[in-house]
Amino acid sequence: MALPLYDSQPARRVPWVTYLLVAVNVVVFLLTPMSNFAAWYGEDGVRECRAAHFTYEYGAVPKELTTGDQQPIPGGIVRQCGPASFHKAPWTSAFTSMFLHSGALHLLGNLVALFVVGMGVEDRLGRWRYLLSYLLFGLVAVYGFAWTSPDSTVPLIGASGAIAGVMGAYVILNPRGRIVSWVPPVIVVRLPVWVVLGYWFVLQWLSLGDEKSNVAYTAHIYGFAAGVVFALLARRAGTAGRLAALSRG
Repeated sequence: MALPLYDSQPARRVPWVTYLLVAVNVVVFLLTPMSNFAAWYGEDGVRECRAAHFTYEYGAVPKELTTGDQQPIPGGIVRQCGPASFHKAPWTSAFTSMFLHSGALHLLGNLVALFVVGMGVEDRLGRWRYLLSYLLFGLVAVYGFAWTSPDSTVPLIGASGAIAGVMGAYVILNPRGRIVSWVPPVIVVRLPVWVVLGYWFVLQWLSLGDEKSNVAYTAHIYGFAAGVVFALLARRAGTAGRLAALSRG
């Protein structure tokens, strides 16, 4: 399997929003009980219980999003960790869940992908439109997952839905681009973007229904599709604008 390293085409401007998103995700992770850095949450079992409560408080629980009502923490967690007292507005968790990660590897995998494709998409969309589209892709991924599994009470966390949207946008906005990838054990190659990201999308699709996995493949597919649609509309609007300017000229 090829591991993307970076976009071979240099950006025309400094990708400040991509850097900001990376930094925010890292800082948030370091401040959560899922990080060993946050020693104030306790150790071992105490930290695990804090992490479980934290995930239910700020993660996106599908049944909460589809019903609008906060759901109780599962009995197994209450018996092991005790009750947790908090009040949440379910719709806010659709945003907060995008910046939470279960561990360092989860965070690293997402941020590498964001770094590879984010700069190119930001370069083509502009900073503000890129930031808003990133949040939009994440919301589509979260609510799409909730719509597909409306009775699930397992929290969804991670930036992968939003990043999948950036991937979809990248394929449309830079179809001739190439991504420098590492093919273990030592080969580094420049692969067309449609090969790298197309292969990734196919893997998500083929992995649907894997009950042993805790990866939200459905959210990835919704996010990717949202990115493709958004980029098609953005490219069409840009083309129409250029044609209008030429006609006035």
